Amino acid sequence: MKRVVVMLLMLSVCFAAFAGGQQEAGSMEKEIKIGVSMPTLQEERWKKDEAMIKNKLMELGVAEENILIQSADGDEQKQVSQCENLITQGVDALVVIPQNGDAMAPVVQSAHDAGVKMVAVDRIINNADLDFYVTFDAYYIGVRQAEYMIEVANSGNWIMIGGAPTDPNAALIRQGQLSILQPYIDSGDINVVLDQNADYWNPANALVHVEAGLTKANNDVDVVFTSNDGCAGAAIEALTEQGLAGKVPVPGLDADLAACQRIVKGTQTMTIYRKLYMQADFAAQAAYAMATGQDVGDFIGVEVEMKNNGFKDVPSILLKDLDVMFAVDANNMKTVVDDGWLTADAIYADLDESLWPEWYKSMK
Repeated sequence: MKRVVVMLLMLSVCFAAFAGGQQEAGSMEKEIKIGVSMPTLQEERWKKDEAMIKNKLMELGVAEENILIQSADGDEQKQVSQCENLITQGVDALVVIPQNGDAMAPVVQSAHDAGVKMVAVDRIINNADLDFYVTFDAYYIGVRQAEYMIEVANSGNWIMIGGAPTDPNAALIRQGQLSILQPYIDSGDINVVLDQNADYWNPANALVHVEAGLTKANNDVDVVFTSNDGCAGAAIEALTEQGLAGKVPVPGLDADLAACQRIVKGTQTMTIYRKLYMQADFAAQAAYAMATGQDVGDFIGVEVEMKNNGFKDVPSILLKDLDVMFAVDANNMKTVVDDGWLTADAIYADLDESLWPEWYKSMK
């Protein structure tokens, strides 16, 4: 009987220790702290990214109060300062969408000095010992924009508006565009009357450039090729002032609500839609995996590739397949609704009913 009692006591102690360990592990999981640094929250696209990253981290078990999010308001030095502050607050991992991929390099070293892992999202951090990178392959964004536009117009006077010179993705997008357009430029079929970058992807900067291009060409322009929806909106503003909106094709990127409405109205030609929730999910999972000492590829269950940042080959998830990144125009606008990116009412409700597609009319 004594042996039975002793065994029962031992089992009770073991069970208590196991339960305590489980409780402690659960408590440790709740104490994981993740920092998130956004380049800005002044654009619809980044607001959505912020919400998606936060929601995924909470789904993984990170307490809401332990998800520390800051926005740099488009200021690269402010972002550096904010990231340093997040590190001092004891985050276990830091998710960064860099305003400037070069300016953020010293932060990687600061993070590592504090034992913090860093995940760059959308834009890589150059010349640094970066831990992980998650992005859509920007080169193929440019390819798909150009492939679409060359079917719309393959000759005439073109204005080209690129993205921020400090954003490595802007250069990759332009490389992708030129992989399709360069033969037409070399043959003289396409005459680029103006080629400028919009600093900080700022629509105000794009507006100035497009106005200069229209003046230079005396309004004889066949395409205004903008690299994202914000700059597309600025281009269309300039075209509207000259009575050319809807007559000159303009592409974009991001499937912003305003852009989708312009596409339905006929003033913007197309936008590249990316399933951004996938990028946000993978970024959150990568940060969580590293914060908990797990292998990112095994944790997510996805192929990890390598992307050189000038210092090393960075383990990366590069999204580029046609099922996750493709052109959207008025004919397939329903895809962004079916995917949950925008609601049908948000796109169409305020527009004239003559612009409503049959599938939306059937919903009303």
